[in-house]
Amino acid sequence: MSKLINSPWEDVTNPVIIAIEDSDEDFYVFSRTIQKLGILERSAYNFLRFQDGDDFLDYLFRQGEYEDLKAPLPVMILLDLNLPSTDGREIIGQVKQSAVHQMIPIVVMTTSNSPQDIEGCYRKGANTYMLKPIGTLEMQEKIQTLFHYWFSTAILPSHV
Repeated sequence: MSKLINSPWEDVTNPVIIAIEDSDEDFYVFSRTIQKLGILERSAYNFLRFQDGDDFLDYLFRQGEYEDLKAPLPVMILLDLNLPSTDGREIIGQVKQSAVHQMIPIVVMTTSNSPQDIEGCYRKGANTYMLKPIGTLEMQEKIQTLFHYWFSTAILPSHV
């Protein structure tokens, strides 16, 4: 059974999906949607949230306070672009330049429909670019499609 993890220090045995989202409201809508759709009950994934890019990068690269952390690498990164400290564009670049981490799929979920952002994210190595929907039903449809594709249709590198 999966769960929403409140702290990166929690003991995690299931694979982790990281959500990097600074907006409490946006994360609440996302988490309520995955609960409502039953994704938590049906999957073997845990969801861990970071609110800024620096903290996430420290976690991913096991730096600073996370230096001795023993935890599995994430199987996916759900990424907002406009974050405090290191923004999503820079995160994509750093993850995709790392031989250890470059195969982790990055799904950008943002409000920006700027052609420069879309093209820039794909050039840096993002695997999917999605606009955050406004309404609850649209959010449910997008999240359901996202999870169906990535966890039912696609084969992730960690499963090979």
